[in-house]
Amino acid sequence: MLSEQSAATVRATLPAVGGALGEISDRFYAGLFSAHPELLRDLFNRGNQASGTQRQALAGAFAAFATQLVEQPGVRPDAMLNRIAHKHASLGIAPEQYPVVHKHLFAAIADVLGEAVTPRVAAAWTEVYWLMANALIAVEKRLYAASEAEGGLGGWRPWEVVERVEETADVATFLLRPADGSPAPGFRAGQYVSVRVELPDGARQTRQYSLVGAPGSSVRRIGVKRVHGGAAPDGEVSNHLHARVRVGSTLDVSAPYGDLVLDAGSRTPVLLASAGIGVTPMIAMLEQLVATGHRAPVTVVHADRSPAEHALRDEHEAYAAKLGDGVAHFWYERPEAGRPGDRRGRVDLSGVAVLPGTRAYLCGPLPFMRAVRAQLLEKSVDPADIHYEVFGPDLWLAKPGP
Repeated sequence: MLSEQSAATVRATLPAVGGALGEISDRFYAGLFSAHPELLRDLFNRGNQASGTQRQALAGAFAAFATQLVEQPGVRPDAMLNRIAHKHASLGIAPEQYPVVHKHLFAAIADVLGEAVTPRVAAAWTEVYWLMANALIAVEKRLYAASEAEGGLGGWRPWEVVERVEETADVATFLLRPADGSPAPGFRAGQYVSVRVELPDGARQTRQYSLVGAPGSSVRRIGVKRVHGGAAPDGEVSNHLHARVRVGSTLDVSAPYGDLVLDAGSRTPVLLASAGIGVTPMIAMLEQLVATGHRAPVTVVHADRSPAEHALRDEHEAYAAKLGDGVAHFWYERPEAGRPGDRRGRVDLSGVAVLPGTRAYLCGPLPFMRAVRAQLLEKSVDPADIHYEVFGPDLWLAKPGP
């Protein structure tokens, strides 16, 4: 909790700091990468830096945390902190990196706001930063400890590709097993792993991919969608995996992380909504629901460009059919003869029954998830029961919306 004096200062300066966070983020990353180029080469996602989405995510998270401190001082934004901490843990972020971030972030704040950053203002915002940083450090410490307890061995491990399947023209799944023969660490349905590859220019870039399949197997399966277009180097890891990784290849893979996990009692209605490659964690959840004999209704919702681009469609349908009270609804922008969806275009839940007490899980592009969430709220689903996963920087708090 902020001290009383700092809270007053942050409340008074929040409009100025918040309004300048975009420029502050730009200056921060420029200074950080100038002093530590290895961070851009081997830690930060170069595609997200090129597109600016990482800057937006940083600004949104910092502003949201500060706003929470002054508007609801007794409530900590644990959902946001947990999501960030899981991503940090999947990258191996360590406590000693937080002072480095602080140094360059506050240099950027002083550079942008100039004389407005008095000693009192600097002290108040420093307090905000370390409240957020120390909360993240504490969560990440627990995540690392839990990972080691599950056999994650506290870091990266080599995994061998034992099977590759071309699911669609742009989606491939890779079946992996520990290259050293050691047991695979446990995970929860809906979680992801980080995959680190060395690119032709020597950079070691990392991306996160959801685990496809229920826990319990000695192998792990990930789905990778090839990313086209955008400012280079967007899509460089997905294209590398598609072009170069075959059966027998070895990948550096992290322990499993992610806070979008299936957590519903056997009699809790569940709704799984996905779009595009967001289907991957939903397949894991569906398989888990089947394996545990889930008794309550399960509603599957998916949107895609066409049936041919709907990765894992057969599994999507098959698992829903295996549930005693499961139903699948597919929407396609371009339906195909013989493989129709329920409807054409965007997901519209007006004709879909959503029972009281439903727990919803969403994964896909941000506009899709915002639209589905708004429709679920209109159907009286409790906001606390709507959970989501963003592939890439979490911009939910960086943009207006429901």
